[in-house]
Amino acid sequence: MDPRFPVGQFAPARDVTPELRAAAIEEIAVAPAKLRLALKGLNDPQLDTPYREGGWTLRQVAHHMADSHMNAYIRSRFTVTEKEPTIKPYDEAAWAKLEDAKHAPVEVSLDRK
Repeated sequence: MDPRFPVGQFAPARDVTPELRAAAIEEIAVAPAKLRLALKGLNDPQLDTPYREGGWTLRQVAHHMADSHMNAYIRSRFTVTEKEPTIKPYDEAAWAKLEDAKHAPVEVSLDRK
């Protein structure tokens, strides 16, 4: 198994049915609560442990998920408000090296407010 893909590589569904779409929306909707539960009670040394050799720490993953969802939200807004939107990529690895991603409390990215 390739440790970069602990759950396997992404394989898109061939036929997206209304049921598959609803299930994907539900999965995204419950992800923050699942992440909060998974990280609840972990101390700093645990949060600063990479989830795999050479990988990001649990803290970086938590902040990455918030960054990723915010970028997706903004990209979606651009697509519905601009005639020719440009989808600007961001350097996820560089963002994960920022001070906040490496040291800020995970609650910053998990807070519902």
